Amino acid sequence: MSETVVRPAQKGDEEVILGLLRELAVCERLEYRFRLTPERIVHDFFCVSPAVGCDLAFLDQQPAGIVTWYPTYSSFAGTRGVYVEDFYVRPDLRRRGIGRALLARVARRATDIGVAKIEWSVLKWNRPGIEFYESVHAARVDDWHIYRLVGKALTDLAAA
Repeated sequence: MSETVVRPAQKGDEEVILGLLRELAVCERLEYRFRLTPERIVHDFFCVSPAVGCDLAFLDQQPAGIVTWYPTYSSFAGTRGVYVEDFYVRPDLRRRGIGRALLARVARRATDIGVAKIEWSVLKWNRPGIEFYESVHAARVDDWHIYRLVGKALTDLAAA
């Protein structure tokens, strides 16, 4: 019988993290934006004050999935939250409970420290992802739009 293990990422996992996140970028048709390096992973994932948390899933000791997340705060509600930045299970390994195990690990960690919500984004065309999120009873938030400052727009505003 196959064994799924979900554990926190640790130093030495840089190539696994890089490979899974690169696969996610390809899957999301965003590989042209992919700039992550093993050095950046060490710096941002494994430093004294990490910018991001990361859990890895393995099926029979082979990399199967990844979730990255970071803390947020809702000032109106006065509550802490978690934002899931990346969530990926290799396509040939889906429907085996790996995604649910990854998300459950984040949920357990969140509830253990008193976090009131977990949020994430999904691309509109990602029907399998949407169906999975709805299967775990996640509620879609339709009353917000995401805005982003990057590149020249970011540097122009910073210089103003």
